Amino acid sequence: MTERKEILQKLCKGLWNYRSIALIVLTPLLLLPLLVVVGTKEAECAFVLLLMATYWVTEVIPLSMTAMLPAILFPMFGIMKSSGVAKEYFKDFHFLLVGVICLATSIEKWGLHRRIALRLVTMVGVNPAWLMLGFMSGCAFLSMWVQNTSAVMMVMPIVEAVLQQILKAEEGGSAGEDNPNLQLDAQVQTPTAAVSPPAAPSRSKRDLMMCKAMCIGIAYSSNIGGITTLPGTSPNLIFSEYLNQIYPQCNCINFGNWLLLCLPISVIMLLLTWMWLYWLFIGSDFRFLWRCEGEQSEREKAARKVIEDEYKSLGPMSSQETFTAVVFLVMVLLWLTRSPGFMPGWASLFPHHLGFITDATVALLLGLLFFIVPAYGPSRKYEAMISWREFQASMPWKVALLVGGGFALAEGTKESGLSLWVAQLLTPLGDLPVLATITVACIIVTTVTEVASNVATITIFLPILSPLAEAIHMNPLYVLIPTTLCTSFSFLLPVSNPPNAIVFAYGHISIMDMVKAGLGVNVIGVLAVLFAVATWGVPLFSLDTYPDWAPVLPGFNSTTP
Repeated sequence: MTERKEILQKLCKGLWNYRSIALIVLTPLLLLPLLVVVGTKEAECAFVLLLMATYWVTEVIPLSMTAMLPAILFPMFGIMKSSGVAKEYFKDFHFLLVGVICLATSIEKWGLHRRIALRLVTMVGVNPAWLMLGFMSGCAFLSMWVQNTSAVMMVMPIVEAVLQQILKAEEGGSAGEDNPNLQLDAQVQTPTAAVSPPAAPSRSKRDLMMCKAMCIGIAYSSNIGGITTLPGTSPNLIFSEYLNQIYPQCNCINFGNWLLLCLPISVIMLLLTWMWLYWLFIGSDFRFLWRCEGEQSEREKAARKVIEDEYKSLGPMSSQETFTAVVFLVMVLLWLTRSPGFMPGWASLFPHHLGFITDATVALLLGLLFFIVPAYGPSRKYEAMISWREFQASMPWKVALLVGGGFALAEGTKESGLSLWVAQLLTPLGDLPVLATITVACIIVTTVTEVASNVATITIFLPILSPLAEAIHMNPLYVLIPTTLCTSFSFLLPVSNPPNAIVFAYGHISIMDMVKAGLGVNVIGVLAVLFAVATWGVPLFSLDTYPDWAPVLPGFNSTTP
Protein backbone atom coordinates (compact mmCIF):
# COMPACT_ATOMS: atom_id res chain seq x y z
CA MET A 1 0.00 0.00 0.00
CA THR A 2 2.86 2.36 0.89
CA GLU A 3 4.64 1.60 -2.41
CA ARG A 4 1.47 2.34 -4.36
CA LYS A 5 1.10 5.66 -2.53
CA GLU A 6 4.71 6.61 -3.32
CA ILE A 7 4.22 5.71 -6.99
CA LEU A 8 1.05 7.83 -7.09
CA GLN A 9 2.86 10.78 -5.46
CA LYS A 10 5.73 10.51 -7.96
CA LEU A 11 3.24 10.35 -10.83
CA CYS A 12 1.38 13.43 -9.56
CA LYS A 13 4.67 15.28 -9.06
CA GLY A 14 5.79 14.36 -12.58
CA LEU A 15 2.49 15.52 -14.09
CA TRP A 16 2.71 18.79 -12.16
CA ASN A 17 6.28 19.37 -13.31
CA TYR A 18 5.18 18.83 -16.92
CA ARG A 19 1.89 20.74 -16.67
CA SER A 20 3.09 23.18 -19.33
CA ILE A 21 3.56 20.35 -21.82
CA ALA A 22 0.12 18.99 -20.91
CA LEU A 23 -1.49 22.38 -21.57
CA ILE A 24 0.39 22.80 -24.85
CA VAL A 25 -0.89 19.41 -26.07
CA LEU A 26 -4.41 19.43 -24.58
CA THR A 27 -5.44 22.91 -25.78
CA PRO A 28 -5.36 22.12 -29.53
CA LEU A 29 -6.99 18.73 -28.84
CA LEU A 30 -9.90 20.40 -27.03
CA LEU A 31 -10.27 22.90 -29.88
CA LEU A 32 -10.11 20.17 -32.55
CA PRO A 33 -13.92 20.03 -33.07
CA LEU A 34 -13.68 23.49 -34.68
CA LEU A 35 -11.58 21.93 -37.45
CA VAL A 36 -13.22 18.50 -37.68
CA VAL A 37 -16.91 19.25 -37.04
CA VAL A 38 -17.34 22.82 -38.32
CA GLY A 39 -14.46 22.99 -40.79
CA THR A 40 -15.17 26.46 -42.22
CA LYS A 41 -12.56 29.16 -42.74
CA GLU A 42 -14.10 31.13 -39.85
CA ALA A 43 -13.78 28.09 -37.55
CA GLU A 44 -10.17 27.51 -38.60
CA CYS A 45 -9.31 31.13 -37.80
CA ALA A 46 -11.20 30.83 -34.48
CA PHE A 47 -9.03 27.78 -33.70
CA VAL A 48 -5.88 29.88 -34.18
CA LEU A 49 -7.31 32.80 -32.17
CA LEU A 50 -8.36 30.65 -29.19
CA LEU A 51 -5.12 28.67 -29.25
CA MET A 52 -3.02 31.85 -29.21
CA ALA A 53 -5.20 33.46 -26.52
CA THR A 54 -4.75 30.41 -24.26
CA TYR A 55 -0.99 30.27 -24.78
CA TRP A 56 -0.66 34.03 -24.27
CA VAL A 57 -2.65 34.08 -21.02
CA THR A 58 -0.93 31.01 -19.53
CA GLU A 59 2.54 31.79 -21.00
CA VAL A 60 3.30 28.08 -21.38
CA ILE A 61 5.60 28.99 -24.25
CA PRO A 62 7.31 32.39 -24.73
CA LEU A 63 4.88 35.12 -25.79
CA SER A 64 6.90 36.05 -28.86
CA MET A 65 6.95 32.44 -30.09
CA THR A 66 3.17 32.14 -29.65
CA ALA A 67 2.99 35.17 -31.92
CA MET A 68 4.61 33.07 -34.66
CA LEU A 69 1.64 30.66 -34.86
CA PRO A 70 -0.21 32.60 -37.61
CA ALA A 71 2.88 32.27 -39.82
CA ILE A 72 2.57 28.47 -39.42
CA LEU A 73 -1.19 27.85 -39.24
CA PHE A 74 -2.71 30.43 -41.61
CA PRO A 75 -0.88 29.03 -44.69
CA MET A 76 -1.68 25.46 -43.57
CA PHE A 77 -5.40 26.26 -43.30
CA GLY A 78 -5.41 28.24 -46.55
CA ILE A 79 -6.45 31.47 -44.81
CA MET A 80 -3.47 33.54 -46.00
CA LYS A 81 -0.34 32.93 -48.03
CA SER A 82 2.92 32.72 -46.13
CA SER A 83 4.23 35.83 -47.90
CA GLY A 84 1.03 37.69 -46.96
CA VAL A 85 1.36 36.74 -43.29
CA ALA A 86 5.03 37.77 -43.26
CA LYS A 87 4.11 41.33 -44.33
CA GLU A 88 2.04 41.76 -41.18
CA TYR A 89 5.01 41.22 -38.86
CA PHE A 90 6.75 44.52 -39.61
CA LYS A 91 4.63 47.64 -39.77
CA ASP A 92 4.82 51.39 -39.30
CA PHE A 93 4.53 50.67 -35.57
CA HIS A 94 7.95 48.99 -35.57
CA PHE A 95 9.66 51.99 -37.18
CA LEU A 96 8.09 54.30 -34.61
CA LEU A 97 9.26 51.96 -31.84
CA VAL A 98 12.83 51.97 -33.21
CA GLY A 99 12.96 55.78 -33.28
CA VAL A 100 11.53 56.14 -29.76
CA ILE A 101 13.95 53.54 -28.36
CA CYS A 102 16.90 55.46 -29.91
CA LEU A 103 15.77 58.52 -27.93
CA ALA A 104 15.19 56.48 -24.75
CA THR A 105 18.65 54.89 -25.05
CA SER A 106 20.31 58.31 -25.24
CA ILE A 107 18.23 59.65 -22.32
CA GLU A 108 19.28 56.74 -20.14
CA LYS A 109 22.93 56.64 -21.27
CA TRP A 110 23.63 60.31 -20.58
CA GLY A 111 21.58 60.55 -17.36
CA LEU A 112 18.97 63.05 -18.52
CA HIS A 113 16.26 60.98 -16.81
CA ARG A 114 17.90 61.49 -13.40
CA ARG A 115 18.15 65.25 -13.90
CA ILE A 116 14.45 65.45 -14.87
CA ALA A 117 13.29 63.28 -11.96
CA LEU A 118 15.39 65.11 -9.33
CA ARG A 119 14.32 68.54 -10.63
CA LEU A 120 10.63 67.59 -10.42
CA VAL A 121 11.09 66.28 -6.87
CA THR A 122 12.88 69.41 -5.66
CA MET A 123 10.03 71.52 -7.07
CA VAL A 124 7.36 69.90 -4.86
CA GLY A 125 9.25 69.66 -1.54
CA VAL A 126 10.26 66.90 0.86
CA ASN A 127 7.17 66.44 2.99
CA PRO A 128 6.41 62.67 2.60
CA ALA A 129 3.18 63.35 0.71
CA TRP A 130 4.69 65.96 -1.61
CA LEU A 131 7.80 63.82 -2.05
CA MET A 132 5.62 60.93 -3.21
CA LEU A 133 3.77 63.20 -5.65
CA GLY A 134 7.09 64.51 -6.98
CA PHE A 135 8.47 61.06 -7.69
CA MET A 136 5.16 59.88 -9.18
CA SER A 137 5.04 62.95 -11.45
CA GLY A 138 8.64 62.40 -12.57
CA CYS A 139 8.03 58.73 -13.36
CA ALA A 140 4.76 59.51 -15.15
CA PHE A 141 6.45 62.18 -17.28
CA LEU A 142 9.27 59.82 -18.27
CA SER A 143 6.74 57.07 -19.09
CA MET A 144 5.14 59.37 -21.64
CA TRP A 145 8.26 59.08 -23.81
CA VAL A 146 10.07 55.86 -22.83
CA GLN A 147 8.86 52.38 -21.98
CA ASN A 148 7.13 52.04 -18.62
CA THR A 149 9.70 49.47 -17.48
CA SER A 150 12.59 51.78 -18.37
CA ALA A 151 10.96 54.69 -16.52
CA VAL A 152 10.66 52.64 -13.33
CA MET A 153 14.24 51.40 -13.62
CA MET A 154 15.38 55.01 -14.05
CA VAL A 155 13.44 56.47 -11.10
CA MET A 156 13.35 53.64 -8.55
CA PRO A 157 17.06 53.75 -7.57
CA ILE A 158 16.69 57.46 -6.72
CA VAL A 159 13.57 56.68 -4.66
CA GLU A 160 15.41 53.87 -2.86
CA ALA A 161 18.32 56.20 -2.06
CA VAL A 162 15.96 58.78 -0.54
CA LEU A 163 14.06 56.13 1.45
CA GLN A 164 17.26 54.62 2.86
CA GLN A 165 18.51 58.07 3.88
CA ILE A 166 15.20 58.88 5.60
CA LEU A 167 15.21 55.56 7.47
CA LYS A 168 18.84 56.11 8.45
CA ALA A 169 18.00 59.56 9.79
CA GLU A 170 15.13 58.14 11.83
CA GLU A 171 17.28 55.34 13.28
CA GLY A 172 20.51 57.25 13.83
CA GLY A 173 19.16 60.78 14.18
CA SER A 174 21.86 62.14 11.85
CA ALA A 175 20.63 63.78 8.71
CA GLY A 176 24.04 65.10 7.79
CA GLU A 177 25.83 61.81 7.02
CA ASP A 178 25.75 60.13 3.66
CA ASN A 179 24.59 56.55 3.39
CA PRO A 180 27.55 54.48 2.13
CA ASN A 181 25.24 51.82 0.68
CA LEU A 182 23.76 54.09 -1.99
CA GLN A 183 25.18 52.85 -5.30
CA LEU A 184 22.82 54.45 -7.76
CA ASP A 185 24.60 53.49 -10.97
CA ALA A 186 24.66 49.82 -10.06
CA GLN A 187 21.02 49.90 -9.02
CA VAL A 188 19.91 51.30 -12.35
CA GLN A 189 21.34 48.26 -14.11
CA THR A 190 20.25 45.67 -11.56
CA PRO A 191 17.18 46.68 -9.58
CA THR A 192 17.12 43.40 -7.68
CA ALA A 193 20.46 44.41 -6.15
CA ALA A 194 18.65 47.21 -4.41
CA VAL A 195 16.40 44.91 -2.39
CA SER A 196 16.32 46.28 1.13
CA PRO A 197 17.34 44.16 4.08
CA PRO A 198 14.55 42.93 6.35
CA ALA A 199 12.91 45.74 8.23
CA ALA A 200 14.87 46.61 11.34
CA PRO A 201 12.93 46.48 14.61
CA SER A 202 13.64 50.17 15.20
CA ARG A 203 11.77 51.21 12.08
CA SER A 204 8.40 52.68 12.93
CA LYS A 205 5.19 51.55 11.26
CA ARG A 206 4.91 55.00 9.68
CA ASP A 207 8.33 54.56 8.04
CA LEU A 208 7.34 51.21 6.56
CA MET A 209 4.01 52.54 5.33
CA MET A 210 5.73 55.49 3.68
CA CYS A 211 8.07 53.06 1.87
CA LYS A 212 5.09 51.02 0.68
CA ALA A 213 3.19 54.07 -0.59
CA MET A 214 6.23 55.52 -2.35
CA CYS A 215 7.17 52.26 -4.11
CA ILE A 216 3.66 51.35 -5.23
CA GLY A 217 3.17 54.93 -6.41
CA ILE A 218 6.18 54.62 -8.72
CA ALA A 219 4.87 51.40 -10.32
CA TYR A 220 1.38 52.81 -10.83
CA SER A 221 2.52 56.22 -12.10
CA SER A 222 4.54 54.56 -14.89
CA ASN A 223 1.36 52.95 -16.23
CA ILE A 224 -0.65 56.14 -15.75
CA GLY A 225 1.92 58.25 -17.58
CA GLY A 226 2.29 55.70 -20.37
CA ILE A 227 -1.30 56.11 -21.60
CA THR A 228 -0.82 59.86 -22.20
CA THR A 229 0.96 59.64 -25.57
CA LEU A 230 0.71 57.20 -28.47
CA PRO A 231 4.34 56.04 -28.18
CA GLY A 232 4.10 55.99 -24.37
CA THR A 233 3.03 52.36 -24.14
CA SER A 234 2.74 49.42 -26.53
CA PRO A 235 -1.09 49.00 -26.39
CA ASN A 236 -1.53 52.59 -27.65
CA LEU A 237 0.75 51.96 -30.62
CA ILE A 238 -0.91 48.62 -31.38
CA PHE A 239 -4.33 50.30 -31.35
CA SER A 240 -3.11 53.04 -33.71
CA GLU A 241 -1.61 50.55 -36.16
CA TYR A 242 -4.71 48.31 -35.93
CA LEU A 243 -6.87 51.27 -37.01
CA ASN A 244 -4.59 51.91 -40.00
CA GLN A 245 -4.80 48.25 -40.95
CA ILE A 246 -8.52 47.53 -40.50
CA TYR A 247 -9.89 51.03 -41.23
CA PRO A 248 -7.39 52.53 -43.70
CA GLN A 249 -9.67 55.54 -44.36
CA CYS A 250 -9.65 56.49 -40.66
CA ASN A 251 -7.34 59.44 -40.08
CA CYS A 252 -8.84 60.42 -36.73
CA ILE A 253 -6.01 59.42 -34.41
CA ASN A 254 -2.81 61.42 -34.23
CA PHE A 255 -0.34 62.42 -31.56
CA GLY A 256 -2.05 65.75 -30.85
CA ASN A 257 -5.66 64.71 -30.34
CA TRP A 258 -4.61 61.61 -28.38
CA LEU A 259 -2.66 63.91 -26.03
CA LEU A 260 -5.72 66.19 -25.70
CA LEU A 261 -7.86 63.22 -24.67
CA CYS A 262 -5.42 61.40 -22.40
CA LEU A 263 -3.40 64.11 -20.65
CA PRO A 264 -6.38 65.17 -18.47
CA ILE A 265 -7.10 61.47 -17.77
CA SER A 266 -3.52 60.97 -16.59
CA VAL A 267 -3.54 64.09 -14.42
CA ILE A 268 -6.86 63.10 -12.80
CA MET A 269 -5.67 59.54 -12.25
CA LEU A 270 -2.29 60.60 -10.89
CA LEU A 271 -3.76 63.00 -8.33
CA LEU A 272 -6.51 60.60 -7.20
CA THR A 273 -4.05 57.68 -7.02
CA TRP A 274 -1.65 59.80 -4.96
CA MET A 275 -4.44 60.70 -2.51
CA TRP A 276 -5.69 57.09 -2.40
CA LEU A 277 -2.22 55.70 -1.61
CA TYR A 278 -1.61 58.41 0.99
CA TRP A 279 -4.93 57.62 2.70
CA LEU A 280 -4.37 53.85 2.49
CA PHE A 281 -0.81 53.72 3.80
CA ILE A 282 0.09 56.97 5.58
CA GLY A 283 -3.08 58.51 7.02
CA SER A 284 -6.26 60.45 6.45
CA ASP A 285 -4.88 63.84 7.54
CA PHE A 286 -4.88 65.95 4.36
CA ARG A 287 -4.30 69.27 6.14
CA PHE A 288 -0.81 69.36 4.63
CA LEU A 289 -2.46 70.47 1.37
CA TRP A 290 -3.02 73.99 2.70
CA ARG A 291 -0.60 74.07 5.66
CA CYS A 292 2.29 76.56 5.41
CA GLU A 293 5.75 75.05 5.43
CA GLY A 294 7.26 75.27 8.91
CA GLU A 295 10.19 73.63 10.68
CA GLN A 296 11.34 70.51 8.85
CA SER A 297 11.67 67.18 10.66
CA GLU A 298 14.81 65.05 10.65
CA ARG A 299 13.35 62.83 7.94
CA GLU A 300 12.56 65.81 5.71
CA LYS A 301 16.04 67.25 6.21
CA ALA A 302 17.55 63.87 5.31
CA ALA A 303 15.41 63.60 2.20
CA ARG A 304 16.24 67.14 1.09
CA LYS A 305 19.96 66.57 1.64
CA VAL A 306 20.14 63.37 -0.39
CA ILE A 307 18.12 64.90 -3.24
CA GLU A 308 20.23 68.07 -3.28
CA ASP A 309 23.46 66.06 -3.10
CA GLU A 310 22.37 63.83 -5.96
CA TYR A 311 21.39 66.82 -8.08
CA LYS A 312 24.70 68.60 -7.32
CA SER A 313 26.62 65.43 -8.20
CA LEU A 314 25.20 65.63 -11.73
CA GLY A 315 27.11 68.87 -12.26
CA PRO A 316 26.18 71.31 -15.03
CA MET A 317 24.15 69.98 -17.93
CA SER A 318 26.49 68.22 -20.38
CA SER A 319 26.49 68.79 -24.13
CA GLN A 320 25.21 65.22 -24.60
CA GLU A 321 22.24 65.86 -22.30
CA THR A 322 21.54 69.15 -24.07
CA PHE A 323 21.54 67.52 -27.49
CA THR A 324 19.26 64.70 -26.26
CA ALA A 325 16.85 67.22 -24.71
CA VAL A 326 16.76 69.28 -27.92
CA VAL A 327 16.04 66.19 -30.06
CA PHE A 328 13.35 65.17 -27.58
CA LEU A 329 11.64 68.58 -27.78
CA VAL A 330 11.92 68.71 -31.59
CA MET A 331 10.42 65.20 -31.86
CA VAL A 332 7.43 66.15 -29.70
CA LEU A 333 6.96 69.44 -31.57
CA LEU A 334 7.03 67.71 -34.98
CA TRP A 335 4.57 65.06 -33.77
CA LEU A 336 2.17 67.72 -32.49
CA THR A 337 2.32 69.87 -35.64
CA ARG A 338 2.45 67.20 -38.35
CA SER A 339 -1.31 67.12 -38.82
CA PRO A 340 -3.03 68.76 -35.82
CA GLY A 341 -6.50 68.70 -37.43
CA PHE A 342 -7.67 72.22 -36.50
CA MET A 343 -5.06 73.77 -38.83
CA PRO A 344 -2.78 72.62 -41.67
CA GLY A 345 0.34 70.96 -40.30
CA TRP A 346 3.84 70.81 -41.78
CA ALA A 347 2.87 67.62 -43.63
CA SER A 348 0.84 69.86 -45.97
CA LEU A 349 4.18 71.20 -47.28
CA PHE A 350 4.30 67.94 -49.27
CA PRO A 351 0.94 68.20 -51.11
CA HIS A 352 1.79 65.46 -53.62
CA HIS A 353 2.63 62.99 -50.84
CA LEU A 354 -0.30 63.38 -48.46
CA GLY A 355 -0.51 60.46 -46.04
CA PHE A 356 3.00 59.29 -46.90
CA ILE A 357 4.71 60.85 -43.84
CA THR A 358 3.77 59.50 -40.39
CA ASP A 359 4.99 59.90 -36.82
CA ALA A 360 7.32 56.96 -37.51
CA THR A 361 9.10 59.00 -40.21
CA VAL A 362 9.85 61.73 -37.67
CA ALA A 363 10.97 59.26 -34.99
CA LEU A 364 13.29 57.38 -37.37
CA LEU A 365 14.85 60.55 -38.80
CA LEU A 366 15.66 61.97 -35.37
CA GLY A 367 16.61 58.54 -34.01
CA LEU A 368 19.16 58.19 -36.80
CA LEU A 369 20.88 61.38 -35.60
CA PHE A 370 21.97 59.62 -32.40
CA PHE A 371 24.06 57.21 -34.49
CA ILE A 372 25.68 60.08 -36.45
CA VAL A 373 26.23 63.06 -34.13
CA PRO A 374 29.56 62.76 -32.22
CA ALA A 375 29.25 62.50 -28.46
CA TYR A 376 32.51 64.37 -27.85
CA GLY A 377 34.51 67.14 -29.48
CA PRO A 378 37.34 66.72 -32.02
CA SER A 379 39.91 66.31 -29.22
CA ARG A 380 38.66 62.75 -28.62
CA LYS A 381 38.21 59.73 -30.85
CA TYR A 382 34.90 59.80 -32.77
CA GLU A 383 32.09 58.09 -30.90
CA ALA A 384 28.40 58.48 -31.74
CA MET A 385 25.82 59.47 -29.11
CA ILE A 386 24.67 55.84 -28.90
CA SER A 387 26.06 52.59 -30.28
CA TRP A 388 24.20 49.70 -31.88
CA ARG A 389 25.03 47.52 -28.87
CA GLU A 390 23.42 50.04 -26.50
CA PHE A 391 20.36 50.37 -28.74
CA GLN A 392 20.01 46.60 -29.04
CA ALA A 393 20.11 46.22 -25.25
CA SER A 394 17.16 48.64 -24.94
CA MET A 395 15.10 47.48 -27.93
CA PRO A 396 12.17 45.26 -26.83
CA TRP A 397 12.39 42.68 -29.63
CA LYS A 398 9.93 40.45 -27.77
CA VAL A 399 7.28 43.17 -27.97
CA ALA A 400 8.05 43.76 -31.65
CA LEU A 401 7.42 40.08 -32.50
CA LEU A 402 4.39 39.87 -30.23
CA VAL A 403 2.79 42.89 -31.86
CA GLY A 404 3.54 41.46 -35.33
CA GLY A 405 1.68 38.30 -34.38
CA GLY A 406 -1.28 40.41 -33.29
CA PHE A 407 -1.38 42.23 -36.62
CA ALA A 408 -1.22 38.91 -38.48
CA LEU A 409 -4.06 37.56 -36.33
CA ALA A 410 -6.18 40.67 -37.01
CA GLU A 411 -5.64 40.35 -40.76
CA GLY A 412 -6.50 36.65 -40.59
CA THR A 413 -9.83 37.33 -38.86
CA LYS A 414 -10.65 39.78 -41.63
CA GLU A 415 -9.58 37.49 -44.52
CA SER A 416 -11.36 34.42 -43.13
CA GLY A 417 -14.63 36.25 -42.42
CA LEU A 418 -14.42 35.55 -38.68
CA SER A 419 -14.74 39.24 -37.82
CA LEU A 420 -17.97 39.53 -39.86
CA TRP A 421 -19.34 36.35 -38.24
CA VAL A 422 -18.60 37.73 -34.75
CA ALA A 423 -20.23 41.04 -35.70
CA GLN A 424 -23.44 39.32 -36.76
CA LEU A 425 -23.40 37.18 -33.60
CA LEU A 426 -23.10 40.26 -31.38
CA THR A 427 -25.83 42.32 -33.09
CA PRO A 428 -28.39 41.75 -30.23
CA LEU A 429 -26.10 43.75 -27.90
CA GLY A 430 -27.29 46.85 -29.76
CA ASP A 431 -30.32 46.92 -27.46
CA LEU A 432 -28.10 47.82 -24.47
CA PRO A 433 -27.21 51.46 -23.70
CA VAL A 434 -23.93 52.40 -25.37
CA LEU A 435 -22.25 53.38 -22.10
CA ALA A 436 -23.26 50.06 -20.52
CA THR A 437 -21.61 48.12 -23.37
CA ILE A 438 -18.41 50.18 -23.06
CA THR A 439 -18.35 49.76 -19.26
CA VAL A 440 -18.67 45.96 -19.52
CA ALA A 441 -15.91 45.85 -22.14
CA CYS A 442 -13.61 47.99 -19.96
CA ILE A 443 -14.20 45.83 -16.87
CA ILE A 444 -13.50 42.62 -18.82
CA VAL A 445 -10.29 44.01 -20.33
CA THR A 446 -9.10 45.39 -16.97
CA THR A 447 -9.67 41.97 -15.39
CA VAL A 448 -7.87 40.00 -18.12
CA THR A 449 -4.88 42.36 -18.22
CA GLU A 450 -4.14 41.53 -14.56
CA VAL A 451 -3.20 37.97 -15.51
CA ALA A 452 -2.05 38.43 -19.13
CA SER A 453 0.47 40.87 -20.56
CA ASN A 454 -0.87 44.23 -21.75
CA VAL A 455 0.27 43.57 -25.31
CA ALA A 456 -1.33 40.11 -25.42
CA THR A 457 -4.60 41.47 -23.97
CA ILE A 458 -5.00 44.28 -26.50
CA THR A 459 -4.02 41.94 -29.33
CA ILE A 460 -6.72 39.44 -28.33
CA PHE A 461 -9.51 41.97 -27.80
CA LEU A 462 -9.11 44.38 -30.73
CA PRO A 463 -10.34 41.85 -33.35
CA ILE A 464 -13.33 41.08 -31.09
CA LEU A 465 -14.34 44.60 -30.06
CA SER A 466 -14.24 46.29 -33.46
CA PRO A 467 -16.80 43.81 -34.94
CA LEU A 468 -18.87 44.35 -31.79
CA ALA A 469 -18.98 48.11 -32.49
CA GLU A 470 -19.91 47.50 -36.14
CA ALA A 471 -22.62 45.04 -35.07
CA ILE A 472 -24.38 47.55 -32.84
CA HIS A 473 -23.74 50.42 -35.28
CA MET A 474 -21.55 52.32 -32.85
CA ASN A 475 -18.45 54.32 -33.72
CA PRO A 476 -15.63 51.75 -33.28
CA LEU A 477 -13.49 54.39 -31.54
CA TYR A 478 -16.14 54.66 -28.82
CA VAL A 479 -15.30 51.17 -27.57
CA LEU A 480 -11.70 50.76 -28.81
CA ILE A 481 -10.24 53.90 -27.17
CA PRO A 482 -11.45 53.22 -23.58
CA THR A 483 -10.60 49.51 -23.74
CA THR A 484 -7.13 50.31 -25.10
CA LEU A 485 -6.54 52.64 -22.16
CA CYS A 486 -7.89 50.08 -19.67
CA THR A 487 -5.42 47.52 -21.02
CA SER A 488 -2.69 49.48 -19.20
CA PHE A 489 -4.50 49.25 -15.84
CA SER A 490 -2.71 46.15 -14.56
CA PHE A 491 -2.24 47.24 -10.95
CA LEU A 492 -3.17 44.21 -8.84
CA LEU A 493 -0.22 41.79 -8.87
CA PRO A 494 3.58 41.89 -9.17
CA VAL A 495 3.31 39.59 -12.20
CA SER A 496 0.74 41.83 -13.92
CA ASN A 497 3.48 43.85 -15.62
CA PRO A 498 7.27 44.43 -15.39
CA PRO A 499 7.07 47.77 -13.48
CA ASN A 500 5.11 46.05 -10.68
CA ALA A 501 7.67 43.23 -10.57
CA ILE A 502 10.65 45.63 -10.43
CA VAL A 503 9.17 47.61 -7.54
CA PHE A 504 8.16 44.42 -5.71
CA ALA A 505 11.79 43.21 -5.94
CA TYR A 506 12.93 46.05 -3.68
CA GLY A 507 11.29 44.24 -0.77
CA HIS A 508 9.21 47.03 0.76
CA ILE A 509 5.75 45.75 -0.23
CA SER A 510 3.78 42.51 -0.06
CA ILE A 511 1.38 41.06 -2.61
CA MET A 512 -1.60 41.99 -0.41
CA ASP A 513 -0.38 45.61 -0.29
CA MET A 514 -0.44 45.71 -4.07
CA VAL A 515 -3.85 44.00 -4.30
CA LYS A 516 -5.47 46.44 -1.85
CA ALA A 517 -3.96 49.47 -3.53
CA GLY A 518 -4.57 48.13 -7.04
CA LEU A 519 -8.29 47.56 -6.57
CA GLY A 520 -8.80 51.23 -5.75
CA VAL A 521 -6.62 52.45 -8.61
CA ASN A 522 -8.45 50.15 -11.07
CA VAL A 523 -11.75 51.75 -10.06
CA ILE A 524 -10.23 55.24 -10.37
CA GLY A 525 -8.82 54.41 -13.81
CA VAL A 526 -11.99 52.90 -15.30
CA LEU A 527 -14.18 55.75 -14.01
CA ALA A 528 -11.73 58.42 -15.25
CA VAL A 529 -11.59 56.85 -18.73
CA LEU A 530 -15.38 56.48 -19.00
CA PHE A 531 -15.88 60.08 -17.84
CA ALA A 532 -13.34 61.40 -20.35
CA VAL A 533 -14.64 59.44 -23.31
CA ALA A 534 -18.26 60.34 -22.57
CA THR A 535 -17.50 64.07 -22.21
CA TRP A 536 -14.63 65.73 -24.12
CA GLY A 537 -13.91 62.54 -26.08
CA VAL A 538 -17.24 62.77 -27.94
CA PRO A 539 -16.62 66.11 -29.72
CA LEU A 540 -12.89 65.39 -30.10
CA PHE A 541 -13.43 62.22 -32.17
CA SER A 542 -17.12 62.62 -33.21
CA LEU A 543 -17.94 59.49 -31.22
CA ASP A 544 -21.71 60.12 -31.35
CA THR A 545 -21.89 59.48 -35.12
CA TYR A 546 -21.20 56.34 -37.11
CA PRO A 547 -18.21 57.19 -39.34
CA ASP A 548 -18.13 56.73 -43.11
CA TRP A 549 -14.79 54.86 -42.85
CA ALA A 550 -16.43 51.99 -40.95
CA PRO A 551 -18.40 49.32 -42.87
CA VAL A 552 -22.21 49.31 -42.72
CA LEU A 553 -23.49 45.81 -42.02
CA PRO A 554 -26.63 44.41 -43.69
CA GLY A 555 -29.75 45.51 -41.84
CA PHE A 556 -28.49 49.03 -41.07
CA ASN A 557 -29.32 52.08 -43.13
CA SER A 558 -26.13 53.98 -43.93
CA THR A 559 -27.89 57.27 -43.20
CA THR A 560 -28.80 56.20 -39.65
CA PRO A 561 -27.01 58.44 -37.11
